[in-house]
Amino acid sequence: MTSIPRPSRRSLLAAGAVGALALAAATLLPSTNAMAGTGCAVTYTTNSWPSGFTANITIQNLGDPVNGWTLGFTFPNSGQRVTQGWSATFQQNGSAVTAQSLDYNSALATGASTTIGFNGSWTTANPAPTTFTLNGTTCTGSTTPPTTPPPTTTPPTTPPPTTPPPPTGTTPVAVNGQLRVCGVNLCNQYGRPIQLRGMSTHGLQWFAQCYNDASLDALANDWQADLLRISMYVQEQGYETNPTGFTNQVNNLVDKATARGMYALIDFHTLTPGDPMYNLERAKTFFAAVSARNAGKKNVIYEITNEPNGVSWSTIKNYAEQVIPVIRANHPDAVVLVGTRGWSSLGVSEGGNSDEIVNNPVRASNIMYTFHFYAASHKDNYRNEAQRAAARIPLFVSEFGTVTYTGDGAVDTASSTAWLDLLDRLKISYANWTYSDANEGSAAFRPGTCAGGQYAGTANLTASGNFMRSRIRTPDNFPTS
Repeated sequence: MTSIPRPSRRSLLAAGAVGALALAAATLLPSTNAMAGTGCAVTYTTNSWPSGFTANITIQNLGDPVNGWTLGFTFPNSGQRVTQGWSATFQQNGSAVTAQSLDYNSALATGASTTIGFNGSWTTANPAPTTFTLNGTTCTGSTTPPTTPPPTTTPPTTPPPTTPPPPTGTTPVAVNGQLRVCGVNLCNQYGRPIQLRGMSTHGLQWFAQCYNDASLDALANDWQADLLRISMYVQEQGYETNPTGFTNQVNNLVDKATARGMYALIDFHTLTPGDPMYNLERAKTFFAAVSARNAGKKNVIYEITNEPNGVSWSTIKNYAEQVIPVIRANHPDAVVLVGTRGWSSLGVSEGGNSDEIVNNPVRASNIMYTFHFYAASHKDNYRNEAQRAAARIPLFVSEFGTVTYTGDGAVDTASSTAWLDLLDRLKISYANWTYSDANEGSAAFRPGTCAGGQYAGTANLTASGNFMRSRIRTPDNFPTS
């Protein structure tokens, strides 16, 4: 295969940062000089399904400023349990629950608010708590009951208007519908946490011939993938050279994914330079166009910057808070993915960790943060931080490889298996790099496959392709109740 005149695929997750990283323990307990508030208000909203629910709690301090707080409440039903919380440390004793502040939200000035939440389970009923305390003082402000009535153990013959009807098809989109972020999870139209598994294209400027009806039929039907990540480079002979042409390519692939019942992840693939602000105006133009064009679709996810590097988290956050409103203006319900520091390593590859995001999150709803890894280069210290972060912020692995950070080399089966087992257990969605016939170890197909046109089966797969096809083909078992 003729070599492609481009830089090596990856300076991703820089080689010098592959060594072990010492992670400082997060301080989770509130400050010892916490004061009791003299007044507070709580808004408690839930989305329920049989045996489970998500609850969001907004706490407003109406009294004196507090520095460190504990929220207390009691479940009305003994079968209600907190199973996983975020933005606070939850403990439960019988029906009594306490939620303690974290470092970043421990200080509440008079009139200030903070929002925490949890996933829970229930057995016979799921009524809302009626009384809340903040540092021992009863909150006398208004509380809001669950936004949806608790389901009964015997589903009604006709679902209420707010309940989605049963799926009418078997494709990932037919089953799951419009996705949204609930707590730290990606949830489907039934409010249930799910995991999407799929593949990423390579650069459209180099491998457009790999993305045709036959190859996408193979991805949807033979691989049984849920997701196609459409990787549109901005530099490196990409979007900046022909904005209209590349926008049309992206929209065409969104249509092809839609026709096959897959989710389409539109990737604004920035890599060099690593500062997303360099492409801010291009991003606004591009996302205004694709979000308007695809606003009626339920299967589109937007990834607004691929791998920021060499810049601060505050710079990335600033970029995100300017681009997300452009998408929301056209496609308000779509999930948006935000890149993280250090080639989307949560900062690990530049000596940091996810604390910077937890302490200073993007001011937007329905978003997730991206995490990238290459299994032969990034092992236990990266896995540990991913697992730590996943309990506090919603993560989406929008790109990973089974090989080294260069995108080449042999498949590290042991590390790849450890990674995917972790992602499966935590229900973290992923797209593998790459669904292409590039002459590199990360490619799913042998060089020359895309010219021949035979994609289904295993005859033309590389070691990485065989490994990924076998993992993705296992049943999804998407929950619908």
